[in-house]
Amino acid sequence: MNKLFRILPLAAALGLAACGGADKGAVASDASGAASASAKDNSACGTLAADEICVKIGSGAPKTGGIAHMGKDNENGVALAIQEINAKGDLVIGGKKVKLALVGEDDAGDPKQGPIVAQKLVDAGVVGVVGHLNSGVSIPASTVYANNGLVQVSPSSTNPDYTLKSSKTPKGAVSAYRVVATDAQQGPALAKFMLAHGGKNVAVLDDATQYGKGLADQVASSITAGGAAVVSREAATDKTTDFKAVLTEIKAKNPDYVFWGGMDDTAATLVKQMRELGMTAKLVGADGACTDKFIELSGAAGKGVICSQAGMPLSQMAKGTQFNTDYEKAFPGQKVQIYSPFSYDATFAIVEAMKLANSTDPEAIAAAMPKVSFDGLIGKIAFDDKGDIKGGAISIFEVKDKLEVAEIVK
Repeated sequence: MNKLFRILPLAAALGLAACGGADKGAVASDASGAASASAKDNSACGTLAADEICVKIGSGAPKTGGIAHMGKDNENGVALAIQEINAKGDLVIGGKKVKLALVGEDDAGDPKQGPIVAQKLVDAGVVGVVGHLNSGVSIPASTVYANNGLVQVSPSSTNPDYTLKSSKTPKGAVSAYRVVATDAQQGPALAKFMLAHGGKNVAVLDDATQYGKGLADQVASSITAGGAAVVSREAATDKTTDFKAVLTEIKAKNPDYVFWGGMDDTAATLVKQMRELGMTAKLVGADGACTDKFIELSGAAGKGVICSQAGMPLSQMAKGTQFNTDYEKAFPGQKVQIYSPFSYDATFAIVEAMKLANSTDPEAIAAAMPKVSFDGLIGKIAFDDKGDIKGGAISIFEVKDKLEVAEIVK
């Protein structure tokens, strides 16, 4: 990938975002790149030159609620990619110069909102979607995208079912893709780490979401397969604020580790209450809990927590330092959480497929996605026949004053 370009301030970045007013239905264009009737609302692109066409890329993420910081981070990554491409000004499809626009929708991290948001993005005339953050939202939304011939590339949905059970487009193309490793890799990697570091008795707790439960099940089965004991297997919810009853039961089992399948806001509450109860077991979380926000929310109680991210850490990405600088310049007061580098590359994956197809027709983009292969910010971007990224890594961290890399599993 070419080097990152100068990034505009936040207000300018999000000034690209608009829902548009296209008629219902997927965007389509002929091979010459002329936009169809369903994409004629170009207001999202602002002023267009005479030789430009407006092409919209969607983003679905939680921008309200307890994990809004993660959703905004995902959308910011899309905004940075779009700014870079537009600044370079050399994207030509079917003989027409293309100006990209971001159409962002808030799914609130709610599975029921997934299909609703997906339909809004379809109606807005997007040619592809980067999203969603949560597996539990990505999975129901994926059917809407597939039925309308759109590619969906998630930067952060790790539940294996997202790609394994997704529908295909009307013309038979794979619709659901991801640029992160799956929980079939993440769960066993965390279990192996616990087993290698004194984990003989492990309690497993989840937030009852598709993401949390699926990941916790992977951890529990891997712990058992590794010869250790799962001494407690419980569930809370992603809205739980008082864990003390279940923690009291877990404490009596004297586990070495407590695994939490859930997000950073609830993980912070959980570890604080563990320490209030005098529990000495280490808390282990996965990518949903492995953020700077967790460190901020958990305070001293969070020190020593083990967590993972489904990808390489930003510090070890070849252009990670430049990305971080550009991000903080574009979005003052905000820090990279986890997956903005991944949503950045997911955006480039859609654009690369557009270039390979030489078309802005969503079905043509979907048909070209299996051929996508480029060196991205996060590493090599290429997909297997299910839509999963090839060669995804798992990074394991220990929480100190910041997230410090403990191990990388490739």
